[in-house]
Amino acid sequence: MFVPVGLHQARAERRQVDQVARAGADLFEIDLAHHDAGLDGPVIQAAYRRALSRGHVLARALRAVEHAAGLRPTVVMTYWDPVSRHGPERLARLLADAGAVGAMVVDLPDDQAERWQAAAKAANLSTPRLVPRHLADTGLATVAAGASGCLYAPASTAPTGYRGPLDVPALADFTTRLRAASPLPLVSGVGISTPALAARVAPLVDAVAIGTPPVVRALMADPEQAPALTTAFAHALNPYATTETRA
Repeated sequence: MFVPVGLHQARAERRQVDQVARAGADLFEIDLAHHDAGLDGPVIQAAYRRALSRGHVLARALRAVEHAAGLRPTVVMTYWDPVSRHGPERLARLLADAGAVGAMVVDLPDDQAERWQAAAKAANLSTPRLVPRHLADTGLATVAAGASGCLYAPASTAPTGYRGPLDVPALADFTTRLRAASPLPLVSGVGISTPALAARVAPLVDAVAIGTPPVVRALMADPEQAPALTTAFAHALNPYATTETRA
């Protein structure tokens, strides 16, 4: 379950996390809002703008991680700019101390990958990597070699929030290439906008990431809808093991 932090009062956000955990989310992903979220679509960008306008972004995120980690394994999603501004070593330690099991930097620069991986390893954080569909096999091997925890294989090449059809055969080819490059578990997200699509993607991967089209929109506008939406996806994914949400 992807939780855009800072949209509501902290007590309300804790209640929302509790509700979606009971509704079937097996893992939480907490964001660290960023003003230039180039890989995200308009819904998550709007969530980030709201969070940034409220201030205290890092402090709010750390409190959210601490609460979520008490319920389910929790991973933080961020861009490189916040990591650079806070310092990779400091941020990795703060996230680990709050209870995060990993942190994924979606636009991690090649020339900063070694430093980030070392900082995360020292803090006992895993380093999942988002793998662009267009990478050649040599590129896949390079990204996979620096990852730990899992690899994130987007189901669509569009930004987060995409609600159109998915090319499932192309995704199947991509996941086959990824499994040849790495033994790490595969997570797929971006564009898995309905329970039916989630059920189609689930056999290809080890976990399915759900979020922007149904759940994040609800958390933005009508949070009371989020638990029922989470339950619908969890039921569709059964008997496939893991429900995660993000894109």
